[in-house]
Amino acid sequence: MKNQNEEIDEMIKAVLSKEEATFYDNLHEQNLFEMVGGLFSGKLKWLGVINVTFTLVFTIIGFYCLVQFMEVEATNDLIRWGVGLMACMMATSMMKIWNWNQMDKNAILREIKRLQLLIANKH
Repeated sequence: MKNQNEEIDEMIKAVLSKEEATFYDNLHEQNLFEMVGGLFSGKLKWLGVINVTFTLVFTIIGFYCLVQFMEVEATNDLIRWGVGLMACMMATSMMKIWNWNQMDKNAILREIKRLQLLIANKH
């Protein structure tokens, strides 16, 4: 038994030309890996590369701060390494939130294009 989305997709493809149907097929719902790959395409791909690079750098620095935090005994040093660890964790979290927002934006844009195509073919 087909679900409602598949039925709607078939109805849309029935009214589309061959070229439009090919374009429509490229707007399919993506899995997580395709969505992550979408961060590295389009006008903001350079920003995606920089974001992932800095995320890795802050993660590595955060692990270094964690190791140092576990090894020191002086309270002042514990505070310094702990603050460094928290700052790296917050920076990494903010960058990951940006990535998730970009992936969500790309999914919404795909759905808008599908709706535009559907509306354009009804007129």
